[in-house]
Amino acid sequence: MSFSFIIAIATLFGLAALGAPIALGIFAGAIIYLISSGGDVGLVAEQSLNGLFNSFVLLAVPLFIMAANIMNASAITDRLLAFCVAIVGRFRGGLAQVNVVASLIFSGMSGSAIADAAGIGRIIIDMMRKDNRYPAGYAAALTAASSVIGPIIPPSIPMILYAMISDTSIGYLFLGGIVPGLLLASFLMIYNTIAARRRNFPRDKTIKLKKIPGITLRAFPALMMPVILLAGIYGGATTPTEAAAVAAAYALIIAVVFYRSLSLKALYNAILDSARSTSIIGLIIASALVLNYLVASENIPNLVAAWLTGIEFSPILFMFAIMVLFLLLGALFDATTLLLIAVPLFLPTVRALEIDLVYFGVVATINIMIGLITPPYGVLLFVINGVTGIALGEIIKEIWPFIGVLITCLMVLVLWPDLILFVPRMFGYQG
Repeated sequence: MSFSFIIAIATLFGLAALGAPIALGIFAGAIIYLISSGGDVGLVAEQSLNGLFNSFVLLAVPLFIMAANIMNASAITDRLLAFCVAIVGRFRGGLAQVNVVASLIFSGMSGSAIADAAGIGRIIIDMMRKDNRYPAGYAAALTAASSVIGPIIPPSIPMILYAMISDTSIGYLFLGGIVPGLLLASFLMIYNTIAARRRNFPRDKTIKLKKIPGITLRAFPALMMPVILLAGIYGGATTPTEAAAVAAAYALIIAVVFYRSLSLKALYNAILDSARSTSIIGLIIASALVLNYLVASENIPNLVAAWLTGIEFSPILFMFAIMVLFLLLGALFDATTLLLIAVPLFLPTVRALEIDLVYFGVVATINIMIGLITPPYGVLLFVINGVTGIALGEIIKEIWPFIGVLITCLMVLVLWPDLILFVPRMFGYQG
């Protein structure tokens, strides 16, 4: 590792410690590296622009963000919640189960944990807090935990980014997330059932069976979005990027035509929010591409691979070590930064140990998402604190059991890769 690279990393962490955005810290470090090593500073712009413009798959990111923002700006989330309440709200602690099921359904449309938490999560938290039926901290912590499912069930923005850096099929990654997403939801619902009995959570008003068909019919257009997306991708009609465009267009059509609940002002705000989110993610991606170029120039991934394989890590031991590392890093950095900067360091080792790339990608995504709810700096905790006003201390107090539940599920997936690879193999995956 050269002295120039050490200075660049020191600059990055120094600026991050002062509160500068991580992307700007990377750019500053890269410029210092190139100047001190006698390189061309123009490589910073070249690597950023080439990486962004040459990756067709990245177009899916702003389109899925747009689809999620349109749904949050219209009555689509209200219809989905009404459907979930009718199906699982009748049991003790029913609204807690509604929280998980709503996240499960919404995840098939947005691909983003933050969109889930800030959109449908905010609404269900208000429902749970009404008349003090549930402790505010429990409602917020459960919402943060269920939002983790968002990027696991297809479509998934983090998996799109992983596909870009690992040259793995997005379609097979999406398929690999189906069973883990359902498993995560099941584990959370089991914990909710236990907590409801121990803490005597209330039973909510039961929806009469004769009303369920009408509620389902009103939610049907929204429920069809995941079906249309997956049928388009795996039926060969669309690429994942084209499916993202279909998702955004379909969300707009059902919001305007079916539900007639999207005003011009709301649409404008949704477009504006999507542009802001896309610019933030785009800046992080551009900076990560530059940093990855510097890391590759220093041959660090191959050095890491040689070191890890030299101490004879077994694949399972390696996966558990990575699990611990990503949980710790996820509590400090956002998911995009970790996926684009930390994950590439270990891909040569993954290949050397003959670990399946789809399996590794799904596990890494879940791993990093759990980090987003891990104190002290879990991003989702701050998102929910910001949109609901619930004290961060209350959320952190209640979040630990949920973290334990999700980590238990993650360990099951690490130990039994077939749970991830079963569905992709049904569609012809040879891994």
